[in-house]
Amino acid sequence: MDTLTLWELAALAFASALVGFSKTAVSGANTVSLAVFAAVLPARESTGVLLPILIAGDVLAVLTYRRHAHWPTLWRLFPAVALGVLVGVVFMMWADDAAVRTSIGAILLLMATVTILRRRAADKAGAGEGAGAEEGAAVASRGGRIKARSYGVLGGFTTMVANAGGPVMSLYLLSAGFRKLGFLGTSAWFFLIVNSFKVPFSVGLGLIDARSLLLDAAMVLFVVPGAYLGKVCVDRIDQRVFERLVIGATILGGLQLLLR
Repeated sequence: MDTLTLWELAALAFASALVGFSKTAVSGANTVSLAVFAAVLPARESTGVLLPILIAGDVLAVLTYRRHAHWPTLWRLFPAVALGVLVGVVFMMWADDAAVRTSIGAILLLMATVTILRRRAADKAGAGEGAGAEEGAAVASRGGRIKARSYGVLGGFTTMVANAGGPVMSLYLLSAGFRKLGFLGTSAWFFLIVNSFKVPFSVGLGLIDARSLLLDAAMVLFVVPGAYLGKVCVDRIDQRVFERLVIGATILGGLQLLLR
């Protein structure tokens, strides 16, 4: 931490506050945070530094939206996610900083592309379509179970390699018909459990150590005001404008990592 400049510390503090904001307001916005952490710190080590900050945000999100989780959906996802995490652990065992940086950049660009395509499809389908469907009902069918496994493995891999499982799970929950509170509550419990599951693997890979936890102790202080701001703003945000800003920042962050 003593080698970081004041501007780099400020960038990490902003990214940490954005983690809290994303957990209580706009899920997926923390893709900007992982781009900032990977740009300021060595890309491989940045994933370990960011993980405890994400868990702090998850705890705040669970405290805020704990009553709105849809547990049948979560139980269907967890086995596939665990498999994806293990695949990610194997990748991280041999990946150097350049490989992780390239992977994070590619994942960010992929997630941004998928998000844009999802928004266009939703616009064509019409904003009101499916509004009366029961939350999580789509996951009970055979096709829904296959989709849960596919998204689960991809989400587990991306969250282990780049802490970038948010966009994957956002797309899955939106496709399953979740509305705002159910979406936030299910996401909160999902990531608290999955990110906690990743901790021993990150320690074993050397991504979390005493030095990274010292930086976390300073940065986690900024998660709380970010989460509070998200809770206050969640009903006032123009979702479409904010999504455009997040997608644009994500694309820039991904390109920066790929071209660095």
